[in-house]
Amino acid sequence: MKLKFLVCLLTTLLLITASVASAQQTGKMFRIGFLGGGTAASNAVLVNAFLQELGMPGWIQGKNFTIEYRFSEEKPERAPELAAELVRLKVDLIVATGSPQTRAAKNATSSIPIVMAANPDPVGLGFVASLARPGGNVTGFSSMAFELGTKRLEILKDAVPKLARVGLLRVPAETGLGALQLKELRPAAQYLKLKLEEIETEANAKGLESAFQIAKQKQVQAIMTTATNGFFSARKRILELAAKYRLPSVYFQKEFVDEGGLMFYGVDYEDLYRKAAHYVDRILKGTKPADLPVQQPTKFEFVINLKAAKQIGLTLSPAFLSRAHQVIQ
Repeated sequence: MKLKFLVCLLTTLLLITASVASAQQTGKMFRIGFLGGGTAASNAVLVNAFLQELGMPGWIQGKNFTIEYRFSEEKPERAPELAAELVRLKVDLIVATGSPQTRAAKNATSSIPIVMAANPDPVGLGFVASLARPGGNVTGFSSMAFELGTKRLEILKDAVPKLARVGLLRVPAETGLGALQLKELRPAAQYLKLKLEEIETEANAKGLESAFQIAKQKQVQAIMTTATNGFFSARKRILELAAKYRLPSVYFQKEFVDEGGLMFYGVDYEDLYRKAAHYVDRILKGTKPADLPVQQPTKFEFVINLKAAKQIGLTLSPAFLSRAHQVIQ
């Protein structure tokens, strides 16, 4: 009797194992669309974080999924045509990196799931009904980008003795995210008794050089930018100019400081992209986007680069330095 029971048990286990193996071998090859706002190079760090995390539950590129990348290369007006391309390719899911990309994807399809990797204000921009109940085919993660601009302004005031005038680089005809940031920053500057000099510029070498010249003419004592893909992609030139004109600055993504900038305060974008990978995993396994709440960031960082401070002749107090999560020597 015992022998018969063991034979039955072993047979059952073998059948289950064979069934699982067969399912893995004949599993569907999923196609993911990745809709980015910058260039492939400027998105590389975040894409790598996303792919690494996606590999944790067993997703292997070329084995059970492929990715169709589309980058608008600092031309948000291209987002709709790129989103339409992904829809025509019949991708199973679209990862959207920013506001123009999310809007383009949402307008292009109401059935393909869309995961926002780091959207500034999903509710305010009309992408979801609410954070807890997004509804429709869109879910993902909020970066709270425009809300954190006020905190960056406070950090600049604490870092620069007798700060009275701050230069704010913004793109012409700022709409969407940029407009929301300005709506927050203008009253915040007034409350902090700071004069906010808004300087319109294209995010290219010629425009940025002119913008920094204007900043010096206006006698600003520090500088910051609105949090947009264009400024992120042009970060190397911005860092060169901030050093050249000896202007203290605080940035909206950590890559600025990693590459020589003075200060960063904001969300950990790599963490958001890693979390987005988990939502992709769950949706590809059958969960509906409407059942996944939009999550706000929980991990914030304040990083100071002392090399950059010395380069522009800025002395930061020990009390100020103690507030940082990381100090680059």
